[in-house]
Amino acid sequence: MSPSPEPVFPEYESDTSQTSKLIRKFKETPFVPVGMAGFVAVVGYGLYRLKHRGDTKMSLHLIHMRVAAQGFVVGAITCGVLYSMFRDYVGKPKE
Repeated sequence: MSPSPEPVFPEYESDTSQTSKLIRKFKETPFVPVGMAGFVAVVGYGLYRLKHRGDTKMSLHLIHMRVAAQGFVVGAITCGVLYSMFRDYVGKPKE
């Protein structure tokens, strides 16, 4: 029994580089990369502010940073779901 020469999912196997996969994901669901970028930005800013936190305890600073990062990601996911619902149900006329 020889393996079949044709790919099972040709649209997914044609994109092999990480950049092309990220571009495809950005076109399909634009709020996923926005959420990832926002998470990285919030964590980066939190780490920068770690030096200049003043009298704030380390645990309190880390909790605030975690809540801000999670809030940004949840907000991006919510916007993405609302966008896709709008695009699927309101944007398309019913046939």
